[in-house]
Amino acid sequence: MDQIASTEVFPGEGATVLGKTFRKAPGGKGANQAVQAARLGACVSIFGKLGRDANGEEMLETCRKAGIHTQDILFDPGLASGCAVIILEEKQGESAKNRIIVIPGANMNIVKSDVEFLREKISKYDLLMLQLEIPMEVNEYLAEMAYESGVPVMLNAAPSAPLSDSLLSHLSFISPNEHEAEDLAGIPIRREGDDVSLDDAKEAAEILREKGVQNVLITLGSGGAVLLGPDGFSYSPCVEGIIAVDPTAAGDSFVSAFCVGTCCGWKSQDVLRFANHTAALTVSSMGAMPSLPSLEDVRRFMLQKGAPLPDLSSLI
Repeated sequence: MDQIASTEVFPGEGATVLGKTFRKAPGGKGANQAVQAARLGACVSIFGKLGRDANGEEMLETCRKAGIHTQDILFDPGLASGCAVIILEEKQGESAKNRIIVIPGANMNIVKSDVEFLREKISKYDLLMLQLEIPMEVNEYLAEMAYESGVPVMLNAAPSAPLSDSLLSHLSFISPNEHEAEDLAGIPIRREGDDVSLDDAKEAAEILREKGVQNVLITLGSGGAVLLGPDGFSYSPCVEGIIAVDPTAAGDSFVSAFCVGTCCGWKSQDVLRFANHTAALTVSSMGAMPSLPSLEDVRRFMLQKGAPLPDLSSLI
């Protein structure tokens, strides 16, 4: 559950500032990605842990309303549901900037035995999406399980953390942002404003490919995104003319849309373009989960921007 405070200036060490607004909204990387995929027309199941509290009930109901299968979610009687503290810096005429502290709560109490049930049914899925707000050993266990069953695995490498060679070798896709990519590959991705060094991004992606990941997707915020895989290197610019109201969940939205397009079998440029437009809509509204667009929202937006539409027939 996101606790969102907005201010005109981030407080420095020891400083106190007056904020502008405060609100709560359901969030969390796993739930954001699940809800976004469902709103785009995918059939989605989610697994995680919640506390026996009001936040957990609200987040569970939000997932259900999105059409997600929630029967595998567990409850931890001893821990609270995960939450995050988000500070938004809002200056007139500028895109908002955020800083986030995540308190994982019950999700960090998932153990390998909790996910053993997936071994019998994981082969039924088109793709497994993971992120780093659950224990690393559970991610490694699930990635290996999916890999052995021939199911592609996407890891959204956030929040930033060291990743083992074993985990990397079981990933079909990894999607760090530019800061996480630097942590993983040791290559700073230089930028001036919205102009990002694609050579740096490609070098970082190549290093991660050498570690065993089949496809490396690096999101660059206002600089767009790059994808490096067996078919070569692709770049997709950010949608022009967007002022970010709240960048929270933009990465989750992008990665989820990318996964939906990948499961539909679209070409790389179509997938990246679709994901960029989905994320652009997300940053244009306040809150994480409330800002995630529907398939019809994205379709209209792409037409408005004159962007070619992929084949949406399998999602309608």
